[in-house]
Amino acid sequence: MYDSPPVANIYEVARRAGVSASTVSRVLSRPGVVSPDTRRRVLETVEEMGFAPNSVARNLRTQRSNKILVTVPDISNPFFSLIIQGIEAAAQRAGYTVLLGNTQHDEQHEERYARMLKRKEADGLIFLGHRLPEAAAELVDAMAPRCAPVVNGCEYSPALGVASVHIDNTAAASDAMTHLYDLGHRRIGIITGPLVSPLSRDRLLGATSRARAHDAEPHLVVRHGDFSLESGALLADGLLARPDRPSAIFCFSDEMAIGAIATARTRGLRVPHDLSVVGFDDIRFARHIDPPLTTIAQPMREIGEGTVRLLLEILNGDEITPISVTLPHKLTVRGSTSRC
Repeated sequence: MYDSPPVANIYEVARRAGVSASTVSRVLSRPGVVSPDTRRRVLETVEEMGFAPNSVARNLRTQRSNKILVTVPDISNPFFSLIIQGIEAAAQRAGYTVLLGNTQHDEQHEERYARMLKRKEADGLIFLGHRLPEAAAELVDAMAPRCAPVVNGCEYSPALGVASVHIDNTAAASDAMTHLYDLGHRRIGIITGPLVSPLSRDRLLGATSRARAHDAEPHLVVRHGDFSLESGALLADGLLARPDRPSAIFCFSDEMAIGAIATARTRGLRVPHDLSVVGFDDIRFARHIDPPLTTIAQPMREIGEGTVRLLLEILNGDEITPISVTLPHKLTVRGSTSRC
């Protein structure tokens, strides 16, 4: 009979990693309070030695699940894929597991997932839509003025009272319009996202403010889409059927812009010679379509990582009140726009 190999314990891990046993414990239970270099060294040692702490017992002591709940309005939208990748990578580095919920823009689905937080099945919630579910709102109210473990990604609404990570959508839309006006365009069509979303309202504000500054607001034609390729194609068709058709279209998502380009081609128009098109997000398909899409690039992966970083700071007691983090955007000019 062979003897079983000895099971590594926390003291042996600490000795091998060159840290104290309490530091190993903090890395495994509260990774956010340990420096990244130390955390990496300890986790590598844990993996090398096959150390398996009793997570059930630890969670009972700390009342932590070491799980983060993430809800996304539409998992089929490529915009969210890099954000989720950023969330997953940051969570794993900190020793957390991600529970992903696809709400499909359904309030009941959002509420069902949020109740998991109330039942302590997850330590915190990151929601990538614009609505704060009632169960989460109750937690926010109960903990006020302290910060609840709820973070909003992409959208920003101060009225929700939660921490958030996003870009300045008003300034980004203004930059897109400035680009078109600098190219000499005056008649511009705009295809928005749903105006129930603060994100869409902020972009529309930026676009119309820039049109007003160029004395071109009377030439602006606004149509309301839903961020999908299909709505971009349909609404672009209506814009291009007008006697005074626009010489440029600004879409509030890359998918809608791709749909608009397809419609222009169906109508025998050349992009950008007959019509300039600008999108928003810089999804991975944007640079590969014909012509490559001019768009506002969002730091999607960084948004995801930022939401996890904020949530961990809240869980560790480092953030007392909700804060808003604004990340930089960039106008990426490609082949779908040209001088009028």
